[in-house]
This record gives sequence, C-alpha cells and structure tokens, in this order.
Amino acid sequence: MSETSVAIAQSFAASQAASTRQTLQTAMVKQQASSDQALVDMLQQSAETQKATLAAGQGQNVDILA
Repeated sequence: MSETSVAIAQSFAASQAASTRQTLQTAMVKQQASSDQALVDMLQQSAETQKATLAAGQGQNVDILA
C-alpha cells in the first residue's frame, strides 16, 4: 500500500471511531434524560400523594423560621 492509501485508511478509521463515539454519547444523554424524567415523575407523584393525605389547610405554607 502506498503512503496515501494508508493515510486515507487511517483517516477513515478515525472518522468511523469518532462517529461511533458520538452515537454512543448521544444514546447515553438520551438515557440520562429518560432516567431524570422518571425521577421527576416519581417525585411529583409522591408529592401529590403526600398532599392528598394532609388535612385541609395543611401543607399550604412552609414556616422557614421553625
């Protein structure tokens, strides 16, 4: 193989590796966003459940001095 062919092959391999790395990073970010959304949903549901179990008028204000 000539030096030019080797350089082209190396460039192609590096390009493919970068593309694969970017695809994996994108998938990881999407998975993290999905996990974060699931956590938000769980916390929201928990807050709604807690609010539903409080007596009338409770949970409306927070005393920051207590």
